[in-house]
Amino acid sequence: MYPESEILFPARSIPELREARPGQAWRDLIEHLAQQPETSEDVLAFSLMMIRLGNCLTCDLDSYRASLGCTRCAQRTLQGFRGSNEELFKRLDEARRAVRQFLDNHHNEP
Repeated sequence: MYPESEILFPARSIPELREARPGQAWRDLIEHLAQQPETSEDVLAFSLMMIRLGNCLTCDLDSYRASLGCTRCAQRTLQGFRGSNEELFKRLDEARRAVRQFLDNHHNEP
């Protein structure tokens, strides 16, 4: 196993994504997320967005992506994303709704 690779996108990688996209709105988002606890709704939503965007569920620890490590893989994923930052923000909003729905549905479970 590679020391910097995990099964899913780790929140510890978020601060390293500050320069992965152009624009002040992106940098502001990353700075905001970097100051939040890993369990915050925003960090969970961002992580879910990155898991979906980077296809983390298909990553194999013997793969090239895993050899890069999660942070570098995430940077490459964001740099290679052909959509705009606005499209990424829409995907983040979709992930936030999914996280909220999950939390709402599981809030009262033992």
